[in-house]
Amino acid sequence: MLLRYRQLLCILLGVALLFGSSCQCSRTGDASGDLDIPDSLLTDRQVAVSQQVIESMVENISSPVETAALIKRLKVPFNKDYLVPTDAADHFNTSFSKAVGLGLYGTDLGYLNMYEKTSSVLSYISAVKSLADGIQVGQFFDFSTLKRLATNNENLDSLIYISQESYNKIDAYLRSTNRGSLSVVIISGVWIEGMYISTQVARLTKNKQIEETITDQKVVLATLIPMLRLYEKDANIQSLADRLEKLKGLYDKVKITYVQGDPVSKVVDGVLTFEQKDRQIVEASPEVVESIFAEIEALRSVLISNN
Repeated sequence: MLLRYRQLLCILLGVALLFGSSCQCSRTGDASGDLDIPDSLLTDRQVAVSQQVIESMVENISSPVETAALIKRLKVPFNKDYLVPTDAADHFNTSFSKAVGLGLYGTDLGYLNMYEKTSSVLSYISAVKSLADGIQVGQFFDFSTLKRLATNNENLDSLIYISQESYNKIDAYLRSTNRGSLSVVIISGVWIEGMYISTQVARLTKNKQIEETITDQKVVLATLIPMLRLYEKDANIQSLADRLEKLKGLYDKVKITYVQGDPVSKVVDGVLTFEQKDRQIVEASPEVVESIFAEIEALRSVLISNN
């Protein structure tokens, strides 16, 4: 598996890079009591998604942070045209679209951070905070952490840890206020934008590793779509799930074979350990790959233009 491509959502990359690992709220207790949540933001009590399902998602979604790291390692030049313009943030004016926007801009922030484009980061931070406030998770926004991440080339492991901790807090809060659907929408936005950037790089470089990270994401849709279906009473979420279902139909043409390798022994801190060297083979025709690229691009365009 390339890098640690199986860790997710570590999530909100930026939103997840952003909402620091420690909340700066002064009060503790029931999260749902911290703010007055407008009725327009609340939904009917929703079906709970088990922790095992979430963990499976975390294991299988391609982390935008690590995707950006691979892109940079390949010495692909930075291209701001890959990103959602910050002036589009004003068009995200519903709870659903704001959650989508958090995912999109969060991924874009990670891309900017990997290229150390500090001059552009602040405008994206502003967009993220505006959207976060819009669905009342702005209290988790740690500006000091964000500023540090934007001005320093942080260790990737630290970014992943902060991202995981941050998303857990946001996810728990949304669930406690019967808005768990927004967590899944944010995840969808992160994944779609990460895949979009990857498709643009793949088109430019014709690099097989990048193509594999895209076609390998077949396994994600098998979890993401059912999670969205839990909340398809919301017409926007139903529409998103339907579009992803169309994408899944293209991914179904991708063949993934897992090959078990021989264990390799090594000594760690004086202790003999064994590491299983498994690998996977991803097979997809150029026509299938192109159709997946095109559908990802179309889906991302719809999410931006319809909001």
